[in-house]
Amino acid sequence: MLISPAYAQGIGGAGGADMLTSFLPLILIFVVFYFLLIRPQQKKQKEHKAMLSSVRRGDKIVTAGGLIGTVAKVIGDDELSVEIAEGVKVKVARGMVSTVLSKTEPAKGDDKDEKEEKEEAEEPKKD
Repeated sequence: MLISPAYAQGIGGAGGADMLTSFLPLILIFVVFYFLLIRPQQKKQKEHKAMLSSVRRGDKIVTAGGLIGTVAKVIGDDELSVEIAEGVKVKVARGMVSTVLSKTEPAKGDDKDEKEEKEEAEEPKKD
């Protein structure tokens, strides 16, 4: 043959730079996916978890099944008693609450909320 194998290999041995330029589009796609999909979804999950933890008696809620009712009693960390009609109460898993339509004032029996209100009242306002 007249063609030498040395010409077919290309110029120089810059394999590291070629590798970086070949992975650069994949890295950019991952960064775009992170900022447009993953990060907003994590933020939404965090807000939903905070909303679920703040559900209390008297709040008007919508369940994942579409039932609209008022929280009659908070049974435990993961269970609520919801009144969907006059005299009709159902137990609902706290995770199945999709939205809180209206919040109520904290009940007088909520020690945690009363403590937070006292702390806020005692703090001097910083202007």
